[in-house]
Amino acid sequence: GECTYTSTFVNSNIFYSIMTTALQQQVFALDARYNASRAPNYPGFRTLYIRRRSQLLRETEHQPDKWKQYLKLRSALLQQRYGNPNENPSISSRSVSRTSISNESRTNPIFSQKDSVVPTRQAEASRAIVGGNTIAENYAFKGVHHIFDQHSDPVTMVKFANNDQSMLCCSSVDGTLSLCNVMGSPPCVTGILKGHKQAVTGFDWSAGNELLASSSLDGTIKVWKVNEFTCLRTIEDPHKSQLLCCMFQPVNNNLLITGNSRGEVRIANVSTGRFMKNICRVTGNVLSLASDANCKTLWAGNDKGEIVSILCDISGQLCRTKRLNIGIPCSITSLSYRAWISREARDPLLLVNCADNSLCLFNIIDYEGSLLLKRKFQNKHQKHSIKSTFCPIMSFRQGACVVTGSEDGNVYFLDIEKPTTKSCLNTLQGHASPILGISFNYNESLLATSDLEGLVIIWKRADL
Repeated sequence: GECTYTSTFVNSNIFYSIMTTALQQQVFALDARYNASRAPNYPGFRTLYIRRRSQLLRETEHQPDKWKQYLKLRSALLQQRYGNPNENPSISSRSVSRTSISNESRTNPIFSQKDSVVPTRQAEASRAIVGGNTIAENYAFKGVHHIFDQHSDPVTMVKFANNDQSMLCCSSVDGTLSLCNVMGSPPCVTGILKGHKQAVTGFDWSAGNELLASSSLDGTIKVWKVNEFTCLRTIEDPHKSQLLCCMFQPVNNNLLITGNSRGEVRIANVSTGRFMKNICRVTGNVLSLASDANCKTLWAGNDKGEIVSILCDISGQLCRTKRLNIGIPCSITSLSYRAWISREARDPLLLVNCADNSLCLFNIIDYEGSLLLKRKFQNKHQKHSIKSTFCPIMSFRQGACVVTGSEDGNVYFLDIEKPTTKSCLNTLQGHASPILGISFNYNESLLATSDLEGLVIIWKRADL
């Protein structure tokens, strides 16, 4: 009887903690949506206000019933003071927000027939590695850890350093990159990398985090020495084309893979500062790149709704193999690769953001990088360069989670194995504009998201 009482008490505490966290997020989201109306001529004040609001919410503990009353009153007061914002200020409950992204259930002959690609319910050892929690518990976030506002223009990409929980890099349309220590006391910007003459479209960390490589609309790749905040080398596109994405070759960090506005995937040598002669033509604008762990296969997404697979060897030779057409002309703004490492499942997957209001998950079915559609989710995405990511350590869990930004300003956590109506595990509300960048640190304790207004929010996972 005592054990049953204790278990009920603990479960009750977890329930109230989750409810309180959800309502706090809704209060924060409500203030964020009205923030554009607050002191329109003083953007610095608006950022200071929303930071202080987040801090007060974290420091205040109430029962769920009181939070509900406060949310209702706060919404009425803000509407009376500022009127209706561009978006409806009423914040939906968590159960309603889960339906805003749903899997397509209509039959499609190219869907994978496999039922599961992750550890089974019998995989007790794998589950024990992550504490035996449910997937929903592992991706419950308790609110905002910190807000960065060092960029005045849209932040196109955010990415944590490899195997590092505190070092974060952000790239912006203002032509700079910023390095942040998110675990400092307080979190702070440690350095600004200046040198690009136009918007920075993307970047990548080297394997050891000593170097950063960034691409820009000014037609250059810059290689930065991280600890000195200096540019080691500038590599110009041979045709002075806009460079839209870049990544280090995973096995050989002396090579940089780039995509440009001429529809070319090319490789640059960091040591020589020159592009290699070998070119793979994709057509359109090459907006996104991804590779498998050994970089034997690359995938490139363009603005015509196409994903092209490319074979690559360690010396940098490229050979185009397969092309997949999504079905309608649209931008492929993000590609993310993940191979499962558990005993129960080894299928490699490719996560794809498509500007036709969808997020697609593909099985990789052969060594040439051929793709087979496994799952398709609805996601508000038509105009901007929205990104998504796999959760870093999901391979050891029952269930599998991906996270995506959206043009409705929300962050969605999706379990790719759940039925249509239950796929959304969690929704983070706090941005007041489309979310462009998204990145987990390696142990999933923090999630960074960036938006069209230049804000970067660091979310902290709840300790249940």
